[in-house]
Amino acid sequence: MDHGGSLSRASALFPHAPRPFVDLSTGINPHSYPLFDLPATALSRLPESQRLGELAEIAATAYGAPSGAHVAAAPGTQILLPRVASLLRPGKALVLGPTYAEHARAAAIAGHAVAEVEDFDALANADLAVLVNPNNPDGRVIEKARLLDLAARLRARGGLLVVDEAFMDVGPTEHSLAGGVGEGGIVVLRSFGKFFGLAGVRLGFALADQLTAERLDAQLGPWAVAGPALEYGIRALSDAGWQAAMRQRLAQDAGRLDALLGRFDVPVAGGTSLFRYLSFPEAPGLFSALGSSGVLVRHFAGRPQVLRIGLPGSEAEWQRLEDALAAWAARREDAPGEFGR
Repeated sequence: MDHGGSLSRASALFPHAPRPFVDLSTGINPHSYPLFDLPATALSRLPESQRLGELAEIAATAYGAPSGAHVAAAPGTQILLPRVASLLRPGKALVLGPTYAEHARAAAIAGHAVAEVEDFDALANADLAVLVNPNNPDGRVIEKARLLDLAARLRARGGLLVVDEAFMDVGPTEHSLAGGVGEGGIVVLRSFGKFFGLAGVRLGFALADQLTAERLDAQLGPWAVAGPALEYGIRALSDAGWQAAMRQRLAQDAGRLDALLGRFDVPVAGGTSLFRYLSFPEAPGLFSALGSSGVLVRHFAGRPQVLRIGLPGSEAEWQRLEDALAAWAARREDAPGEFGR
């Protein structure tokens, strides 16, 4: 599958680009949670189940789930996708798109007949309904009341609603379904690595009713979450002050990125404060021009007019992005026909 964040793929696409790449192709926070010295036992001993229980309780508090008993922790949400899809017998799976492609792939692995739909109301016809909220890559948000209504309709006939809230840390939390998972028929996925900027830690959570959380825990087995991930999860999810300050910083950075793109007539069509969504005819040329300058953004093979761009992490990266945009804009003015102007 084609995903952002692959520097080896970037090197193949742009072999003559200056190094190092400025990788803006992911939605991962460039300002990661501060690293700290891990206790030696985090690496030398198997993770303790008591520590995993502590992480579950802290995650429940941070995300708004009813309790730690409603939380299944895993080595990243990616590993949860086919397991969650397997909670139902193979049937009809509908994914609200365009969105993260792994949901459809995971549902197919679980044996479902999968289709992507663009009409939210069509999800009511599914056995397994999946959506991302806020959506990746356009930042679309579905209101909580509509989601709860859909969940009730699916639950009444044994269906399941899966809501991937990977970017809800920077989204409108009033529309999170984390607090409603106890009713059953809902699984909420939360990603640790994106907001905390620690994707390599590999930590994620499924929030669900207690029986479903227990079932997922049993499938994952003992020691599913590595010792270092436990320590980082417990520390970071408990740090409400860092989280509040980071949300403010990311909002400011997103505003700065909007202003920079606007200077070069690049329209922002949506996104979150971790990434911006661009949809305009000149997107293919911009992707190529930035890549040739060593600035990698996310493009989508089936939607050439669409790009997703993450946040630079340093002043040097901001300057390289600005220089690359300026060079693209200058070439566009010199050869307007080439750029569709």
